[in-house]
Amino acid sequence: MSKQRDFSNRIRTYHRYLGFFLAGIMAVYAISGIVLLFRDTDFLKKEYHYEKQLKVGLNAAQVGSETKIKNLKFTTTTGDIGIFKHGTYNLKTGEVEYTLKKLPFVLDKMARLHIAKSSDPLYFLNIFFGLALLFFVVSSFWMFLPKTTIFKKGLLFTAAGLILTLVLLFV
Repeated sequence: MSKQRDFSNRIRTYHRYLGFFLAGIMAVYAISGIVLLFRDTDFLKKEYHYEKQLKVGLNAAQVGSETKIKNLKFTTTTGDIGIFKHGTYNLKTGEVEYTLKKLPFVLDKMARLHIAKSSDPLYFLNIFFGLALLFFVVSSFWMFLPKTTIFKKGLLFTAAGLILTLVLLFV
């Protein structure tokens, strides 16, 4: 067997087994990607009501930090009650009541994995997965011999996909 054919077979083997290995995480990313498309709606979200005791006299930013609500701002203050989008905070007693809408536990975990940042503990998994997907893109060109009809059709589909991607990005 020629060296090029041997290399091609090796790449195909890596492609196949890496695909099997990553099947589960690819399913997670596919499902969470679809769910994340609806993150600006209440689709699949359940309402949770919270009551907490905080320190007295906190400002809106501090209440947001304690409740883990981003960009919390008091819309109005009536007497000792600071009112914000999700609830109320009593400036004298420190009692806060608020309602949040969250995805079910498993979907929430999947979505958090999908949008992880470099400060998250599993960010390296996202890097590995991204590199693996890049390997799939490159290695797919070793699936068929360059002289075959299927390879040439594959190049046409690749060009069409690239053009569609550019159109979606820049239009």
